[in-house]
Amino acid sequence: MVLGSVITPAEASDFRRLMLNHKVSVADVFDLISHKSDSELLRELRYFSDESFSDESKTRSFHIIHICTEMAPLVHRGSVASYVTGISRALQRKGHLVETLIKCKDCVKLKGRLTRILMVNYMEIKFGMVYDSVVYGIGVTLIEPLNYSSFFNREMIYGYPDDFERFSYFCRASLDYIVKCGKQPDVLHLHNWETAIVGPLFWDIFFNKGLGGTRILLTCHDFNSQGIEQPNKLALCGLDPSNLHQHDRLQDNTNTQFVNILKGGVVYSNRVVIMSSIHPKYTIVRNLSHELEPTLNVHRDKLVVAPYGFEKSTWDPTRDYFLPENFNAENMNGKAVCKVALLQQLGLSEHSSSILIILMNTSEKQVVNQPLESLQEELKDDDNIKFVGAYDEALSHLLFAGSDIILCRSFLDPSDETPLKALRYGAAPIAVGMHTHINRVIPFDRNLMNHDQEATKYSKIINNTFGNISLGLAIDEIRSNPSM
Repeated sequence: MVLGSVITPAEASDFRRLMLNHKVSVADVFDLISHKSDSELLRELRYFSDESFSDESKTRSFHIIHICTEMAPLVHRGSVASYVTGISRALQRKGHLVETLIKCKDCVKLKGRLTRILMVNYMEIKFGMVYDSVVYGIGVTLIEPLNYSSFFNREMIYGYPDDFERFSYFCRASLDYIVKCGKQPDVLHLHNWETAIVGPLFWDIFFNKGLGGTRILLTCHDFNSQGIEQPNKLALCGLDPSNLHQHDRLQDNTNTQFVNILKGGVVYSNRVVIMSSIHPKYTIVRNLSHELEPTLNVHRDKLVVAPYGFEKSTWDPTRDYFLPENFNAENMNGKAVCKVALLQQLGLSEHSSSILIILMNTSEKQVVNQPLESLQEELKDDDNIKFVGAYDEALSHLLFAGSDIILCRSFLDPSDETPLKALRYGAAPIAVGMHTHINRVIPFDRNLMNHDQEATKYSKIINNTFGNISLGLAIDEIRSNPSM
């Protein structure tokens, strides 16, 4: 409505502040009024401001905006996607207002209102369309460029020579969009190196543009990829390379002629969350940070280690609306119905005695996919085997519900939710990756268990129960004792 000049940025900020300062379910209110016209929506908001709030309902909530490259189910290639959706839903249930900004052409456009053309000019670059919609009650803004359309129109999300140009373009567009809308979020939540450049952009350019109360949170899902680039590329998004190419800012710790974008995110964030369900902070900093140890030591006080959680409300076979029939551990009849439905959808033989095995490929990296493509070519004429290439949310839920065995890469990756989902949907998770047959249980840090005891408990159950089970043994067990 601000972009359409229906209300002023100041009035929008007043409405937002009023919502956040009272015990109102933002998701419920938004769901009730989001499909109305601007005039109806404005009338509802003004009614809420006059009638629906009392002094007794005051609370303190936060406005959080994720700037990210993945979000389930729109763009789902790894742990980031499910993490963004899961934490957003959890925060909304606690009364916080959560939004997500994501690149548009990486996902199918949702049915939503075309807000308007957003013209943002710097260095003679114009950004294009902004679409808004709702996913699981989370406000989602999809940004599509008018120029440089090839930036977002790729087969893969990552892995191109111009990744920095693409992601920095998106990050700058996101900040410009936030300012033009008059939004004043409490937190900008960034994820990995791909959006870490928001930190320097925010403090060097945007802090004094009405965002003085905003703070930066960076989540590092891993340190394997850090965004190593030529310093002069920083100028593409309006930053000063000479100011940032310094040892205490973005200069790479090993290759000093380059800048490190993830390092810049750590330096320019108020808080940094490192995701790990296994290792404590000192182990991550010393052994797993891939040359970022000096930077992480300097900024040690802002580091927080958090275990991966699990969005149980999305992946729950007792109420999963993607399934033809729900089920639970006490009544597994619905799982048999799901198995038949899955076999039908995949065009496979519907023998009730057959054992359905699913291999979940959770990585889009080409080096990982090459063996899978070779296997697919070798087995293309086998009527008992079906390969499904594109990600589909409904089919993904049915795959877990209808399968007997889920083959996982390994149990060593704490960000991989595949074993947890398999366990929840009554399928046996079997590891088939490198270092599969482990004779030990991965040591879990007791301090982390206090943060998320349930997720850690499931991980220990999986390792203890399935850590040494081969595919052949799993098939024998299912044939002899399927209920167990």
